[in-house]
Amino acid sequence: MLKDNKTVKYHIGCTADDIGKYCILPGDPGRCEKIAAYLDNAQFVTSNREYTTFTGYLLGEKVSVVSTGIGGPSAAIAVEELAALGAHTFIRIGTCGGINTKVCAGDVVIAASAVRCDGTTREYAPECFPATADFDATCALVKSAQKLGISYHVGTVHSKDSFYGQAAPENMPMSEYLTERWNVWKRLGVLASEMEASTLFVVGAARNLRCGACFNVLWNQEREKQGIHEEEHHDTDRAIRVAVEAIKEMIKQDSV
Repeated sequence: MLKDNKTVKYHIGCTADDIGKYCILPGDPGRCEKIAAYLDNAQFVTSNREYTTFTGYLLGEKVSVVSTGIGGPSAAIAVEELAALGAHTFIRIGTCGGINTKVCAGDVVIAASAVRCDGTTREYAPECFPATADFDATCALVKSAQKLGISYHVGTVHSKDSFYGQAAPENMPMSEYLTERWNVWKRLGVLASEMEASTLFVVGAARNLRCGACFNVLWNQEREKQGIHEEEHHDTDRAIRVAVEAIKEMIKQDSV
């Protein structure tokens, strides 16, 4: 795709002509091509740093798949630049670790809201502001999971900046603090832990964007602690299909 260098966004390397108004956001650049295979006539656009972009069509509407890398800072950059190019609807597709014991490896978690344990959103909103998904996006994700017959959960996720602070808090200088907070999230029924949803939701609120998120559950360490052994589930296809169907649902709604 030809680009006007004067209008190329610095980090994602794209112009408005390259991007659809609807975007699917994986973290891993390696997942972009797999997701793009669900689009019609998908083409590779560009790759720069952690940002890899494919663009195709769903129901005749241009849709882009753009990776954001790991964590809030790089996700915020992607959303800011995509929004500046005209994108208005974003569905995050990623992976997570279960917290609530009802969440099993291989399930899909749909985030209706997120605990803001990230640093990026503090520059967008005060800490008392909630990180909440767009209602229509969440409903579209739920409808898609039901249509596909995929096991899912809807609720709050925990978004953090430090992967190992959550995965191995006992090795951290602030281990007692981290463990105490983790126990709070458990008591409050938080479904799972991941690293980008809170940023997506708060940036979406700041920029008047529709944002939703769904995640493949890799494992659940709380179930393991209870002696419930499960094989780790690294196949993200279920979550991808839920996200793609949700984009289709929102395109249909917008065309009415």
